[in-house]
Amino acid sequence: MAMQISLDEIISMLLARVESLAYGAENQKTRFNVLARALYKKGLLGDDDVVEAVRDEHRLLKDLGLIEEMPDDEMLRSAADSLLQWIKGDADEIRRTMEDYESKMREMATKEAAKPKIDVAPASALSQLDKLSGKKQGGSKLIL
Repeated sequence: MAMQISLDEIISMLLARVESLAYGAENQKTRFNVLARALYKKGLLGDDDVVEAVRDEHRLLKDLGLIEEMPDDEMLRSAADSLLQWIKGDADEIRRTMEDYESKMREMATKEAAKPKIDVAPASALSQLDKLSGKKQGGSKLIL
């Protein structure tokens, strides 16, 4: 006998799975932060160690073919600085970085909204416009 599952049940299962994955990722991130912060405070992990680890990670990704080229030193340093902000627990710097990011995203959204858009109407709407304008169907569909 076939079992039937409603669309609502499938969506509920998928959302529960996504929530579980998000919780797991957040838990993993917290564990990393706690361990890295403990190593940093004990002097077992330094700024240069983090920069070199980021460089090693990107070298591995390149060797595996997951990235095409190594990022430049400025990019590597930027990634390491981002990690170090969390490891050091620098709330002011993290907050500033987040505000900069939000500002850039708002700026990009504003630029995107200012771009001209092309809207495509469904065939039924075009037919309805043709009827309202008195044109025969199959005529021009260009709408200005």
